[in-house]
This record gives sequence, C-alpha cells and structure tokens, in this order.
Amino acid sequence: MEMLYNSESFVVVRFDTPGREPGTGAGGFEIVDKFARKEIYLQGALAERFEQGVQQLVQQGPSLESLDEYIAGFADAAQQTVVLH
Repeated sequence: MEMLYNSESFVVVRFDTPGREPGTGAGGFEIVDKFARKEIYLQGALAERFEQGVQQLVQQGPSLESLDEYIAGFADAAQQTVVLH
C-alpha cells in the first residue's frame, strides 16, 4: 500500500497484489472523496486507465486543481460510504 496523493479533496492509495511486481498493473487504487465521504476502489482496466491519465498529467506538470478535477471524474462513481472505526 502506498499513498500517492493527498489534497484537501481527495486521497489516492495504490494497492499492489502480493507476490506481484509493483507497478505492473496488478492491484488497484482506492480514491477517497473527503467532502462526499465516499470511496471507490479501481482495479483492472479501469485502474490502468486511471494510472495512464495520471501519468499524462504528471508529464504536463499539472496543478493541484487539474489533478483534483481528473480524480473527481473517477470519484463521482463512488458508492461506498467511508466509515471510521
């Protein structure tokens, strides 16, 4: 598990599948929308699409606003309410 991004609006964490090489597309990403208090877990083709989009943004030297806007496009599908233990 590795925290990749933490803004006022979102947290993005990468989970790698045990026994697999990190960064090979195995595993997924958890996105937490802090304001909506919802989270979504991306895996498979959707996780790969998310990662490719983030890499393209990083190459362009994005602002926090553009990263948050991109992440929001995925977080809008979040259904799971965040529960604190």
